[in-house]
Amino acid sequence: MITRDGLGEDTEFARFHPLVSFMYFALAIGITMFSMSVIFLAVTFVCSWIYSVLLKGVAGAKENLIFTVSTLVIMALINTFFTHNGATVLFYINNNRITLEAFVYGICAAVMLVSVIIWFSCFNVIMTADKLIYLFGKAAPVLGLTMSMIFRFIPLLKNRFKAISMGQRGMGREKAATFTGKARQLTKETSILIAWSLESSIESADSMEARGYGLRGRTSFNLFKLSERDILMLAVMAVLGGICIYGCVTGITGMYYYPEIEWPKADLATALTAACYAVLLLLPAAVDIIGEIRWKRYA
Repeated sequence: MITRDGLGEDTEFARFHPLVSFMYFALAIGITMFSMSVIFLAVTFVCSWIYSVLLKGVAGAKENLIFTVSTLVIMALINTFFTHNGATVLFYINNNRITLEAFVYGICAAVMLVSVIIWFSCFNVIMTADKLIYLFGKAAPVLGLTMSMIFRFIPLLKNRFKAISMGQRGMGREKAATFTGKARQLTKETSILIAWSLESSIESADSMEARGYGLRGRTSFNLFKLSERDILMLAVMAVLGGICIYGCVTGITGMYYYPEIEWPKADLATALTAACYAVLLLLPAAVDIIGEIRWKRYA
């Protein structure tokens, strides 16, 4: 079911109306950014990994693993050695307190940051440029075009840099063995990439202006239509998201780390909110897996 390259943008959830996809990621990313409880951080971290691996496959898992480990180590060390708040002292370094609270907070903050970035990477797969322009093209055409260019910027640069490197190797310009030679070749390839990207940006701007993008009364063709299943999915996400947002407002998804760690309460409200949060985040993965099963059954 999950290939090396993942399902990509050709998934069952991606076939929903763009409003459904945008609302899902807005809830997933927004709630994650306001959740510091270890329970909700664990839920969003695991769910983001599941959906990312489903969309991007083994290659995406390797990228996430490298980024996750490096971020956890760096943020944990920085917060531990530069923040001396907390009541539980582990040891001293030059009369500076190294506390358990600072270490735990660094780990949790890193988990939140990693989860948000992984969700954004999934957003970049599902929310294609045509969907963003459809959603914001009429109300805020400049914003819609800018967002579509931003989210496709990094993968576009990566593909262009690979093409430039292959072209340089095809011309016999292999990277030298010395550090100076490698730096010189890397600088040359980076210069080509920047020039190519700037030229492409100018061409895109001229093309959109020639087509009358953003002018009043301009119409555009699209195949998006809000169906009954889209409305049902929006309603389900609204209910689940509303419960999670209420949890954020009332402090259920939060947690105190200083001066002492105050662990989340194991009560019914916390369990209900966490369960709704998990179901909300796993909705696209469940839809995609069911879609793949049906596809293979009738193929």
